[in-house]
Amino acid sequence: MSEPREIELKLACGAGDLAALQDYPRLSSAAVQDEAQLSSVYFDTADALLRRAGYVLRVRTAQGRHVQTVKAAGDGLFERPEWEQVIGGPEPDREALRGTPVAKLLGRKARLEPLFTVSVARRTYEVEQGHSRIEVALDRGHIAAPAADAPDLPVSEVELELIEGSAADLFVLAHAISSHVPVRLGVRSKAERGFALRDGERPGTRKAEPVVLRPEMTAADAFRAVAHACLRHMRLNEDLLLEHRDVDALHQARVAIRRLRSAFSLFGGLIRDVHSGGTRAELKRLSEPLGRARNLDVFLGKTLPAERARHPDEQSLLNLEKQLEAQRSDAYAAVEALLRGEEWRRFLIDLVAWINSGPWLTVDDGPLARQRDQPARAFAAQVLEKRRRQVKKRGRDLAGLSPEDRHQVRIAAKKLRYGAEFFGSLYADKKEAKRHRRFVAALADLQDALGDLNDIATGHEIVGDVSAAGRGGGSALFAAGMTAADIEARTGALLEDAAEAYDALIDVRPFWR
Repeated sequence: MSEPREIELKLACGAGDLAALQDYPRLSSAAVQDEAQLSSVYFDTADALLRRAGYVLRVRTAQGRHVQTVKAAGDGLFERPEWEQVIGGPEPDREALRGTPVAKLLGRKARLEPLFTVSVARRTYEVEQGHSRIEVALDRGHIAAPAADAPDLPVSEVELELIEGSAADLFVLAHAISSHVPVRLGVRSKAERGFALRDGERPGTRKAEPVVLRPEMTAADAFRAVAHACLRHMRLNEDLLLEHRDVDALHQARVAIRRLRSAFSLFGGLIRDVHSGGTRAELKRLSEPLGRARNLDVFLGKTLPAERARHPDEQSLLNLEKQLEAQRSDAYAAVEALLRGEEWRRFLIDLVAWINSGPWLTVDDGPLARQRDQPARAFAAQVLEKRRRQVKKRGRDLAGLSPEDRHQVRIAAKKLRYGAEFFGSLYADKKEAKRHRRFVAALADLQDALGDLNDIATGHEIVGDVSAAGRGGGSALFAAGMTAADIEARTGALLEDAAEAYDALIDVRPFWR
């Protein structure tokens, strides 16, 4: 029997945006409307048994009615299993948990305790979109955790839940809402924020989280899970960048986008449809400001300090630094303009729509359908084998390659590494996991060495721009020329490191065989 599933999209926004949406004609004219005060208490054991297993248990009270809900992690962004039942009171009903996965986890003796409470004023509207019925909920309130040494967290968001019909219609409505108020793709549930509050987690840079793929997944399921993980990674760091300039957050946001672009490449023909090429091109175009800012971060944070250490008395380096700092401020301003712009916000919603309801999921031309519906593990082995052969072929005689050809090796190695990370959970037995760790470690060594060489190439571009522009005076130009010569001098040693890392990688047994 299939699991009951919730199909829901969360949109983050400000309190003022919620007020504006109440006057939005698509909502204000809805035939079915309601308003209620909701109080949702989340429960778990003292040792977080449910949370560690990937489940959330809550009891929601509204107008004297109590509803117990169990939710699973699902794919992390759009769709997940959910079990819901009316119960007799505000405490969890163990009998009502029968038929859910948490019943076996808890057994008879595990003791549940309240962890935090989400209190919101919710206005709901039932909207017809296309051939579908969609519930739109406007939530405003707060999350409180009595054990937390921190103020309550505010809640201000829109939830769109598909009652009946097509997920494509849900995204059409989301796009229309984004045209009316500046909503953003939401990637953190209320439960996740509540746990963070209770645990005393402070906002900070977020690295990529492991992608969990299950053996029963198809290749299409795997792509959706990977793409959702990349979008979550990006959005968590985007929120930090919207608050203030943060070097690490920008780096991680850019990594998330590069991982997503690599996923497009790795899954290749499986996701090809009339929109995929334009979507990939738009992602590349829109994210370019992050690349410019990141290159200047690396030069100012790594290359230039090393140059000052080599020439501690060279004052011209200060003039070069001052000029590049001004360029970095401009680059970050461009990043902020991008992230705050309507084009970027709406593109992310359109991207999620394409990932979850694009033509690639329904095109039935025989070979494509078979590729899309094959087991994820079989697909992974084909992709990883192909990408390893590519690295092996391109990396021969690495030390003798031109900078352009070395760059192609780096790109191939990066895609192979991301693929190994994406598909790693499909190779989970003890022997496979051990081989996976060895392979990824060897691949990381090669990528690091090639990355250092790429930093040199990028450094040449940056100082070349200074020289070509002729700005900053003769002192800055002198420092640019000196820096170019010094970073080029490191190339020989780095090439040797890269060649050794390449040989080591080729000697490591692939974990998917």
